[in-house]
Amino acid sequence: MAELSFVISICVMTVFWGIVGGVLPIFIPKGPNRGVIVTMLILTAVCCYLFWLIAILAQLNPLFGPVLSNDTIWYLYFHWA
Repeated sequence: MAELSFVISICVMTVFWGIVGGVLPIFIPKGPNRGVIVTMLILTAVCCYLFWLIAILAQLNPLFGPVLSNDTIWYLYFHWA
């Protein structure tokens, strides 16, 4: 089960970027550049959300951890324990 803070952050960011990319384009006034502005909003929402999602998910399961020598581990064990 995921932690509550993680679930809340995923939900908040999903709703925020969903509003930016799905709801905000509805309120753009008609004009010659409306299509460009709507496309810009949707692409910005998708790209920013994917960047954030990949960054937050990469922190859940890192590919490698800190590399410590045995001396450092023993030093930390005796001084922090």
